[in-house]
Amino acid sequence: MGIILILAPISVAIGLAGLAAFWWTLRNGQYDDPAGDAARILMDDSDNQIH
Repeated sequence: MGIILILAPISVAIGLAGLAAFWWTLRNGQYDDPAGDAARILMDDSDNQIH
């Protein structure tokens, strides 16, 4: 029973840290242009590479 008193707050803290990280990415615009990212993967950038 004593281990639950240790692991429960740790698991809640890890969950809150993950939620805070997700919220930070939302506020900093990490998901603003998913259509542009999808189109950019199809572009041929071979002329920009150094040979």
